[in-house]
Amino acid sequence: MNETPTPLPPRRALRWIAPLIIVLLLVAASGWGWHAWQQGQERARLQSQADAVRLQGLLDTVEALRRDQRATSARLQDAASANRVLRDEVLGLGQRSALLEENLARLAETTRQDSQALHRDEAELLLTQAAQRLDAADDLDGARRLYALAAAQLDDLPSADALNLRQALMQERNALDALGTGPRAQARLRLASLAEAMQTLPVHGAATQASGTATGDARPWWQIALAAFVEITPSAVNGPLTAADRAVAADALQLELTLARAAVERGDRPALRQALDRIERGMTALWPDSPALRRQRAELTALRSAPLRLDAPELGSTLQQLRTLRDGETPL
Repeated sequence: MNETPTPLPPRRALRWIAPLIIVLLLVAASGWGWHAWQQGQERARLQSQADAVRLQGLLDTVEALRRDQRATSARLQDAASANRVLRDEVLGLGQRSALLEENLARLAETTRQDSQALHRDEAELLLTQAAQRLDAADDLDGARRLYALAAAQLDDLPSADALNLRQALMQERNALDALGTGPRAQARLRLASLAEAMQTLPVHGAATQASGTATGDARPWWQIALAAFVEITPSAVNGPLTAADRAVAADALQLELTLARAAVERGDRPALRQALDRIERGMTALWPDSPALRRQRAELTALRSAPLRLDAPELGSTLQQLRTLRDGETPL
């Protein structure tokens, strides 16, 4: 029995198509998955490369930062070392400045002391010269000028040191002003006035008789009767002098006046008294007794007791205090 094969039904053909489609889908999915995986791998590789680049950049940045930090640390160490050196130099400069200030203070103190000592020495020299002028020549005007210069020198001294000196100097200047022209100058003026007055003394006794009559002088009657004809003088006092004797006596009188002036300049009281005694004897020999002659003889008596030296205890006190201060003692 021959039977013809019957054709497969369409369901069987579809059964092969479905797996094929599935296989195709799987192949497509696999391809897509492979492609996606390749893309993911590529992205991962690129990401890894980018991360590596960023990491390398970060490492380079960190390394640069480390280098900068090391450089900064080195600079900080250098700066610290420089600061220590500068601090030591500043301390050294401070010490030098302190030493310089101390030396300047000592120098200023030494200069001040030297300046004060110089002013004291100048004041002492001026006062010594003033004392010499007063003692040797009785030059009060010159002494006053020297005292003024000494006062200017003492004004430059500190008040605490020069207060007593300035007070003593003021007392000396007041005492010096109170003396006027000085005893010797006054004696010289009195001698000059005496010399001028002697030139006007009356040579004849008429003036003496008239003054004696005016003053009620009691004389013998015979002197009054003969007064109009002769001049009667005691021969023991002033005998009759010729013109030559009178000229010699006048020259001797001028010489005694010169000796009296020299004694006044030297301050020699004994020599002055001797010269005045001789002048008085010469005057009684040259001129008859008269009120003018008696006035001049009274002036001679006053000149004998006139002082020739300055009598002021204040003079010389400032000089003594300066010398005491120079010797290192405190002036009184």
